[in-house]
Amino acid sequence: MNENQVVLCEVKDGIGRVTLNRPDKRNALNDEVIAGLKDALRRVDEDESVRVCVLTGAGKDFCSGADLSALRKIVAGDIIENLEDAQSLGELFQMIRRVRVPVVACVQGRALAGGCGLATACDVVLAARSGRFGYPEVKIGFVPAMVAAIVRRNVSEKRAFELLVLGGEIDAVEAERIGLVNHVFDDESFEIEVEKYVAGFQKVSRSAVMLTKRLLYGIDGMSFDESVRAGVDTNAVARFTEDCRKGVEGFLSKK
Repeated sequence: MNENQVVLCEVKDGIGRVTLNRPDKRNALNDEVIAGLKDALRRVDEDESVRVCVLTGAGKDFCSGADLSALRKIVAGDIIENLEDAQSLGELFQMIRRVRVPVVACVQGRALAGGCGLATACDVVLAARSGRFGYPEVKIGFVPAMVAAIVRRNVSEKRAFELLVLGGEIDAVEAERIGLVNHVFDDESFEIEVEKYVAGFQKVSRSAVMLTKRLLYGIDGMSFDESVRAGVDTNAVARFTEDCRKGVEGFLSKK
């Protein structure tokens, strides 16, 4: 692992660890970082030993959003260049949902703008009590556009509206209260609590978790009947996995 890379990726003991590695820039996003994240997620997704992916930021902050060079590129670019730039970030958010195993964002310090979008695009968000969340794009005439689809699925419509159009920051406790964050841990014990939480994925079936993630996101937008049918198909597939067969055999032997 090259410590000079803007995104670090390591796989060990069934855990993929992806780290934004620009602490001097508050882990701000640019083309290189976004490309590095995509490469890291592909590596994690292709590794059959991985049960969970943990996404963190080096230093005091998780991610502060786009860096100054990225903003200058937006101003200087034409419509096609800006469309491609926006599409690249949107693809990253989509990729996180397509990674077969759970992706867990671990937020310390600030997660703002695209950085907040990156965190909330993950399947689970764990936050230190000092964590701060917000979509301040509207303050400079920008639109938190791609992340709107994610925020709308995480919180109520009225809360999503408020978060996106006022551009204010909220603390980790408030983010947990409204459903943007799963759990908040004290700063002093944050890393220990994260390890405890992530260890839970070692105790459950990898194939069942992957099938559940695909089903959960797949039924979004389906009718009730379509969702149940999708559940039926997933249930049937699960019955033929090695994990299920071994699990059922083990359960029956105890009886």
